[in-house]
Amino acid sequence: MYFCKMDSIDTKRLYDSNGNDGAFSGCAVLFLGCSSPTHNLLSLYKDKQGKFSLFKVIKLTLIDSFGGLEGYEILKLHDADPFLGVELKFMAMPPCQRFLESYACGSLAQFLSQHASRLLTLLDGVVMETQLKAGMHTLDQSLQDVEMCLEHIRQSQPVRLRDDEVTQLEQQLQNSFGPPSQPPQELPRNCFLFQKRVFDDRPLTSADQQRFAAHVGRDWKRVGRALQKNCRALKGPAIDNLAYEYEREGLYEQAYQLLGRFIQSEGRSAKLSRLISALEETKLTSMAEIMLGIQPRD
Repeated sequence: MYFCKMDSIDTKRLYDSNGNDGAFSGCAVLFLGCSSPTHNLLSLYKDKQGKFSLFKVIKLTLIDSFGGLEGYEILKLHDADPFLGVELKFMAMPPCQRFLESYACGSLAQFLSQHASRLLTLLDGVVMETQLKAGMHTLDQSLQDVEMCLEHIRQSQPVRLRDDEVTQLEQQLQNSFGPPSQPPQELPRNCFLFQKRVFDDRPLTSADQQRFAAHVGRDWKRVGRALQKNCRALKGPAIDNLAYEYEREGLYEQAYQLLGRFIQSEGRSAKLSRLISALEETKLTSMAEIMLGIQPRD
């Protein structure tokens, strides 16, 4: 049974003393099954090509349910016979609430059925089955109480980084949406390409740190999420912890400490090219131009 209206949230309990939900994080496991014995999601998951198609269905379903790609990530897919388990990590409260509302109203199940029918060639009438848990709590039994669901998710903290298999599937999916890959351009050693121009690569300096902090503003977290993919010091709750620890000092100090943590952890491997790549990934092209000293066009 789906409820199309969830109870209002007591924001005082879910926000910290400064009215900030930046410290919110948690995990839930979405269990997926199929009503037809001839369509087994676990069998698809164990087949190489079937696994990719199934992952694409899950990813598209989540994008529709969350309304985008921000605020969550898939940590792991696992066998939970008779279901397929999808472990989700939430990094902020608003996307977590949107997910719960989509699940409670049946929208998620509808998106799942639509994408599965199209990509997995399921027969008409096949019903997709779902269940949602956070720790030991089955959230399907308390979907009308969004505050309780959020608290259960908050209390269920992630115990692992994203699984390598999920990382590979994400990359495979990204490649499938993009144009055919072109042969890499020959670059001089210790150089990188930005907007078809070649720049010398080098370790980041304190001057880079100051310039980044002075201009990136509220987007520092987005850049941090891109950097954390290849920097263990920024994994898990590290970015949210920085936001909380330096909240009083403001955005400049938060951004300054983020890049400082990256430089300290990566040493001479904390290259300018890695920061520019993170800025490109987060669509902050103008910020990349600032870091490279490119004059704005008239």
